[in-house]
Amino acid sequence: MDVLINVFVALHIIGIASLLGGFLTQMKAMGAGTARFVPAMLHGALTMLVTGIALVGLNQADDQTVNNVKIGIKLVILIVILALVYVRRDEERVGKGEFAAVGGLTVANIFIATLWT
Repeated sequence: MDVLINVFVALHIIGIASLLGGFLTQMKAMGAGTARFVPAMLHGALTMLVTGIALVGLNQADDQTVNNVKIGIKLVILIVILALVYVRRDEERVGKGEFAAVGGLTVANIFIATLWT
């Protein structure tokens, strides 16, 4: 079971890397007002959602403790990110505020995951 959990943790990290990487590649464009949500951001967020749900299930099946409050907050943040990215995914330009919100929420999710024990 540990190997399977670790595989899903690795996939979860790949998802966050895709989301954050997509944001970081568009930061220069954000300054110019031409930033857009790239497909990697949507795919990364969806990967995080699927692997996160799987991780909660696998950890509970393995009789490990799961901090449901932490997971709930991370899920709400991810749903907001997904909603913003999904709705505006086909737009040529996204407002600086929306784009910065996705980046900020992504970083917040990372800090919640790593610092909240």
